[in-house]
Amino acid sequence: MDIEKYKQLSKSSKKENTSFFKFLKAKKIKNIDALFHKAHNEAFEKIDCLTCANCCKTTSPIFKDKDIARISIALKLKPGQFTEKYLKIDEDNDYVLKESPCAFLNADNTCSVYNDRPNACREYPHTNRKNINQILNLTYHNTLVCPAVFEIVKQVKKELNY
Repeated sequence: MDIEKYKQLSKSSKKENTSFFKFLKAKKIKNIDALFHKAHNEAFEKIDCLTCANCCKTTSPIFKDKDIARISIALKLKPGQFTEKYLKIDEDNDYVLKESPCAFLNADNTCSVYNDRPNACREYPHTNRKNINQILNLTYHNTLVCPAVFEIVKQVKKELNY
């Protein structure tokens, strides 16, 4: 995975992808979930997240109370200690990591709290969920973070002859 090449490609496609997501919002395509799910499955047959981990290196998941409790137990910390050590409140009043890359990202791109990771990490990049129309803004943003999402969107554009 050449992450620098991907970053250049995602930046150069920013205008086209912005336009595509406006198109998706306006058209309310009925089979959009199926198109994304198919493209998601195909992309992850080819892409191994452990060769990239750009999401863990550049962005933070949202930590819900259940996530904080679960990870705190795994790390043998009180939830308040965990929050104080690793998290901050962002502009949307959500708990996120204080810094990037993620404190739990190992040198080999694995996660030291993988079994207890936040739900947002479990579901990332969210391209196989139902009602993708509800998260089109997030999906667009993720084209700038995740090579798999970029490929998924490229495939959906192709399927829609966009």
